[in-house]
Amino acid sequence: MTPVVHRPRPRPVPGRPRRARRVLVLGGARSGKSSFAESLLTGGAADYLACGPVPDGSDPEWGERVARHRARRPDSWHTVETVDLPGQFGRPGPPVLLDCLTTWLARTMDDCGVWSGAPDADRRLADRVDALVAAWTATPRRVVAVSNEVGSGVVPATPSGRRFRDEQGILNNRVAAASDRVWLITAGIPQRLR
Repeated sequence: MTPVVHRPRPRPVPGRPRRARRVLVLGGARSGKSSFAESLLTGGAADYLACGPVPDGSDPEWGERVARHRARRPDSWHTVETVDLPGQFGRPGPPVLLDCLTTWLARTMDDCGVWSGAPDADRRLADRVDALVAAWTATPRRVVAVSNEVGSGVVPATPSGRRFRDEQGILNNRVAAASDRVWLITAGIPQRLR
């Protein structure tokens, strides 16, 4: 029988912060959250997980927005257009930037049939959120996720708007609880929450 050797964990170098493995960056619209998240992964390769719809020319404003994001990314970053976040988190590779949980949730609610009243929509949505949080918690990769902080604004006027806001708040809470570091960006100013 081979003896088990216990090695002490390396201690952080004094004066140098330890790099967090799972980081959540929250903020409102145009707060600077994406730029800040991108700055956390400079200096090498990264997988950029884009969860929003791929521009097809039908919405010029969305196409311009996506083009601005693409132009900021270093050439060493690989863009993956996907909502299969557990699949991406589960494989080995470079650090990951996920932009963003809000577009992931919108597409996932659509895919699960929440808006069309599918009989099993709530269960399917809960299962996908559970799978995402489990993959976020277990990933061997360094991951930085961007998400909209939606709870500080006006209460939406429609039931669907209130449902989306509530689901986004729940998702943000769960991912934050499983994160090593959480930032809130307001007017371009980052504030560390954890």
